[in-house]
Amino acid sequence: MTFSLVARCEKTGMFGVAISSSSPAVAARCAYARAGVGAVASQNVTDPTLGPLALDLMAQGMSAAQAVDEVRRQGKFIEYRQVLAVDGQGRTAIHSGPNSLGIWTQAQGANVASGGNLLANDGVPQAIVDGFLGATGHLGDRLIAALRAGLAAGGEAGPVHSAGMMLVDRVPWPVADLRCDWTEDCPVGAVATAWDIYKPQLEAYVQRALDPRAAPSYGVPGDA
Repeated sequence: MTFSLVARCEKTGMFGVAISSSSPAVAARCAYARAGVGAVASQNVTDPTLGPLALDLMAQGMSAAQAVDEVRRQGKFIEYRQVLAVDGQGRTAIHSGPNSLGIWTQAQGANVASGGNLLANDGVPQAIVDGFLGATGHLGDRLIAALRAGLAAGGEAGPVHSAGMMLVDRVPWPVADLRCDWTEDCPVGAVATAWDIYKPQLEAYVQRALDPRAAPSYGVPGDA
């Protein structure tokens, strides 16, 4: 009931995940990323332990493919799971268990992997990959473009209700973690709007965490 992508920015080394689903709060269960390590989406009858496991394995030096192979070995009921990973060199790997729901498929490109289940058609992940590779600008912009391309290609078999985007870059917390946990409207559009608002402030929020003395004005009453 989900379509997603994991990606790496070749220029900056930033990692990101973008995801949408008919289920509520999909990003809370399925999106994982760690600065300097990689990004993982764990979906389809979701086991939330698999994302952190794959990141830990890549942090120990495994490639995306090696980490996904080890997730297959260690994971429970792995025939029900989809796991997508990208590592620090832009290598990607995907596991899609044979018990994934409905129409399910996957696609990969340089620095990007996409997968989905209960899809409207089997071309959606490739459309997401193509959308990412054809977009320019900030990694967040490219993730949003890719997710929109997946929607335009058909998306899920039914309406989607939640979406999210996570970005990591140089610091040990997500520099962006934007979610729409439920809407009857388009959750991808809601996350895109949040990104448009958040993007100009992203670096300021990082600077405030690292050294508030050097941060831009907070823009609140009484702020000198």
